[in-house]
Amino acid sequence: MIVYAGGVDAFGDLLRGVRANGALFGRTVLTSPWALRFVDGATLTLCTMINGEGWVVSDDGRRTHIPHRGTVIVRGPAPFVVVDDPSREVHEALDIRCATTCPSTLDSDAAAMVVGIYTLESGVGRRLLAALPPVLVAPEECGGEDDAVLRFIAEEAAAERPGQQVVLDRLLDWLLVCTLRAWFDRSAPAWYQAQSDPVVGQALRALHSDPARSWTVASLASSVGVSRAALAKRFTALVGEPPLTYLTGWRMDLAADLLAEPESTVASVARRVGYADGFAFSAAFKRVRGVAPSALRLAKTS
Repeated sequence: MIVYAGGVDAFGDLLRGVRANGALFGRTVLTSPWALRFVDGATLTLCTMINGEGWVVSDDGRRTHIPHRGTVIVRGPAPFVVVDDPSREVHEALDIRCATTCPSTLDSDAAAMVVGIYTLESGVGRRLLAALPPVLVAPEECGGEDDAVLRFIAEEAAAERPGQQVVLDRLLDWLLVCTLRAWFDRSAPAWYQAQSDPVVGQALRALHSDPARSWTVASLASSVGVSRAALAKRFTALVGEPPLTYLTGWRMDLAADLLAEPESTVASVARRVGYADGFAFSAAFKRVRGVAPSALRLAKTS
């Protein structure tokens, strides 16, 4: 069962439950010329070159450099190619599926790439994806701590120990979160920047910690110690939409996840996201998501 009580913050809630799915680790011998096409159809793919360098080639032909010890995050689900030379043609790329393919060698001089795939089909996941570019390049400030983690990843993969896959997956999760946070610090949407505001940040944390509460602008303003008018004006200016509009969108994202639970009903989901009336919830969900909750639930559970 999905539980969303006690959320830490708006950014943390977006990453709740995000886990690597069968990391592909390769201290892989990639003899030039090489080109790998990733065809998992994942919504997010994290690629880090722990030895050598490469270029991500998108469908539109754009090439993004992955330097030595550098990381990129590719937004899917379209296939993409990683090549050793930005001028190389990609029509003969080797298809790779992370969940089923793990070519490796202990050759320390070989090109080495670590890849983690993430499937974010949830309502909350959609909000994260909407904030990201097609290819996100890790900011330079990620290098210090990440470099130590990458060395640990290389050491872990070289020794076949019990639980190795789990350890590698969790290390990639750490790398994903830190990379996203560093990128959001520089290129964040309005709601992320607003979290640092002493008033609006408190309001966002209140909404995320208890989204099912019967919030009004007045009660939210009271919880953060300002007037109703002051909160409404400040929240709208910093986040880009009024407090209750933001809350409705967040509730609908949570509801989309809850509707995927086999034991859920539209009425039970309505109550869990703050609607005593299932009809009011259905109307709000269809207005925001463009589909009736009953239809979405049927599609997710069938």
